[in-house]
Amino acid sequence: MGLKNQVQLITYPDSLGGDLKSLLHVMDYYFGDIFKGGVHILPPFPSSGDRGFAPLTYLEIEPEFGTWEDLKAIGSKYDVLVDLMVNHISQRSPYFQDFLAKGRESEYADLFITLDKLWPDGQPQQGDIDKMFLRRPLPYSTFTIEETGKQETVWTTFGKTDPSEQIDLDIHSDKVKELLTAFFTNFKNNNVKIVRLDAVGYVIKKLGTSCFFVEPDIYPFLDWVMEMAKSMEIELLPEVHAHYTTQYKLAERGFWIYDFILPYRILDTLVNKNSKELLYYLKTRPHNQFTMLDCHDGIPVKPDLDGLINTKKAKQLTDLCVERGANLSLILSDDHKSDDGFDVHQIRCTYYSALNHNDDDYLAARAIQFFTPGIPQVYYVGLLAGENDFQAVKKNGDGREINRHNYSFEEIEQSLEKAVVKRLLKLIAFRNEHIAFQGRFEVVASDDDEVKLIWRKDEQYCLLFINLKSSISMITYTDMNGNVDSFLI
Repeated sequence: MGLKNQVQLITYPDSLGGDLKSLLHVMDYYFGDIFKGGVHILPPFPSSGDRGFAPLTYLEIEPEFGTWEDLKAIGSKYDVLVDLMVNHISQRSPYFQDFLAKGRESEYADLFITLDKLWPDGQPQQGDIDKMFLRRPLPYSTFTIEETGKQETVWTTFGKTDPSEQIDLDIHSDKVKELLTAFFTNFKNNNVKIVRLDAVGYVIKKLGTSCFFVEPDIYPFLDWVMEMAKSMEIELLPEVHAHYTTQYKLAERGFWIYDFILPYRILDTLVNKNSKELLYYLKTRPHNQFTMLDCHDGIPVKPDLDGLINTKKAKQLTDLCVERGANLSLILSDDHKSDDGFDVHQIRCTYYSALNHNDDDYLAARAIQFFTPGIPQVYYVGLLAGENDFQAVKKNGDGREINRHNYSFEEIEQSLEKAVVKRLLKLIAFRNEHIAFQGRFEVVASDDDEVKLIWRKDEQYCLLFINLKSSISMITYTDMNGNVDSFLI
């Protein structure tokens, strides 16, 4: 099957018009053939929280968003990517609700990680927890079983509430593998072509480790999922926020990975008018990556760029983003902060706002992304050059809502009139169509205040030139007749 080397859209099921039917209409009517690479639909399943990332099941579509027929219709025209939270499932899922009712007598009990699966006496040891990469103060939650009144404590890596809404799955259990197989089978039957393995780095719980991307223990599970997905002609995209060397190990094993380094590198380049570190990175990174600038969470910083950035300079950049309206997601565990206390996990803002609403810088950022080898994804807010949504943060109390604005048809039409959006759509169309992007990539030697990137295929080529000081960006290319032409981005 293979993935298309063209631009993909990322969106929530209800963010462009209100539901899945509206999403298909928006893609067809407003964007035509702009998203030839497909669409990543953030979780459209029934969920108890985290804007879809605490699914009750993957066998149903949330009725407010539509039906499987609606998703299947999108999949008949566009390659559809959906998320599968392989690490956890909702507390309100039928599986955990049955466990809450019956405890160890539930047919689903083995889906979950009771603490005696880690500590024989079921009593957590602080020394073990201190070594873990924590996403909440304690990685477990206690529940009372209805039929017996007995308390059961299960592993919960994620969740803002106590007890958590997100219950970890025991990937060593045959029951979990049966469940995941059922989910993948359902995806295949409904035209899903790509599955993102969300939070896959947390699936191994092993005492004495960080319980994050535990090697080599994680590889048999990944290999099992890969084999199953291939049998159904589904591509996989593991999502792992980790030190870049961890990502590269996945790439070496044949997995597509996310380029979580690129968004920060491009932002730093444009803010500080210096391309040296970006160009070195572009020369050394694996090519089998999905690229993006913005997403539903934030611009990654730690641990993705550990060892690649000067934390003093990183603090200056993150402080500048805060001045421009961003809020920050911070590292919880002291052991995983920098020695000087730098603790920024992600910068939460729209990318357009991070660049101070400068159209030329924003288009330069997108041009660098599109010329970087890999499959480019454009988040819907970034597509429409959206600005920070402070009202949504205030209303929902979640800093990530700053970059999750839902657009009505009227707002979409208004955004399409912006000059920056028109320029971006032209750039996307060029990235989709020029044959040179199917060829060979090269970083051209340049001064530190310039960016020069070129793609060549046979006699065809396209060259990106950016003058960082003047914010002028130009693409020079050969047309279908072999004539050389150019345009300012």
